Amino acid sequence: MSRNIDHYGVRPAKRGFALNRRDGKIMGVSAGIADWTGMPTTFVRIAFVLGALVSFGTAALIYLAIGLIAD
Repeated sequence: MSRNIDHYGVRPAKRGFALNRRDGKIMGVSAGIADWTGMPTTFVRIAFVLGALVSFGTAALIYLAIGLIAD
C-alpha cells in the first residue's frame, strides 16, 4: 500500500493549510481542505455545494474568500 494512504483509503492530514491548485477544479480550495483534513476531495466539494444551497450562497462567499486569501 502507498505511504500516502492508510488502510482505510484516506490520505493522512497535513499540518498547515494550503491551496492545492494541481488537484483543484476551480481555485483549489476543496482539494486543499481535503489534503489538510485527510478527507476525500469529493466529500468536501459536496459539502460546499450543499452548504451553498442551504446557506443561500454564504458558503460560496466563504469559498471565494478562502481562495483569494490563502497562499
